[in-house]
Amino acid sequence: MSSQISEATTNRLSVYLRCLNELDAAGVRAVSSKTLAEQFDLNAPQIRKDLAHFGELGVRGVGYYVKDLKRQLRHILGLDRHLKVAIMGAGNLGLALADYPGFRQEGFGIAALFDNLRDKVGQQSRAGVPIYDIKELRKIARRDQIVIAVIAVPLSSAQAVVDKVVAAGIKAILNFSPGALRAPDDVKLKNVDLTVSLESLSFYLAREASGDDT
Repeated sequence: MSSQISEATTNRLSVYLRCLNELDAAGVRAVSSKTLAEQFDLNAPQIRKDLAHFGELGVRGVGYYVKDLKRQLRHILGLDRHLKVAIMGAGNLGLALADYPGFRQEGFGIAALFDNLRDKVGQQSRAGVPIYDIKELRKIARRDQIVIAVIAVPLSSAQAVVDKVVAAGIKAILNFSPGALRAPDDVKLKNVDLTVSLESLSFYLAREASGDDT
């Protein structure tokens, strides 16, 4: 099933889950796809199509029970497991990511930071995440059952770090370093390029300033 579901669909499932979290916090018991779409500026037919990939998740005449659909989406997205994450790079970005509480709330445990600077190894982030020498990656990854690695190192060392992550047996990588990195076909590599996003916003602002709406 997972090989037939596009990444765009899984991204939308994450959006639906966030919307359901809001509804649940507000005490809403059930919601239709139409109401869900109207309240959160979504597309009702797309919601129904996406959820239909996973069976009959709704109830005719009722819609979707919020708590039940939340539980089902968390299972579909694998969030009902406690996934261990390692962050490669204990610089400003790596430390900020390690201490972000939102990851833990969604079931992602930041187990370790890795760096190659001696003055950082043996220290901890503010939230208490230990910093290890990157030479220990394979051992720590196996011991702590780390399944996801986050790359937060300069581009000049990013590919070498990815290679170490792959060698440690980690099959999922989230990359914050700019540029194109390579990983084997059996490793999922997802890029988050902050510079590209900022340049896109700069382009929007430049068009606004020039009055160019073509």
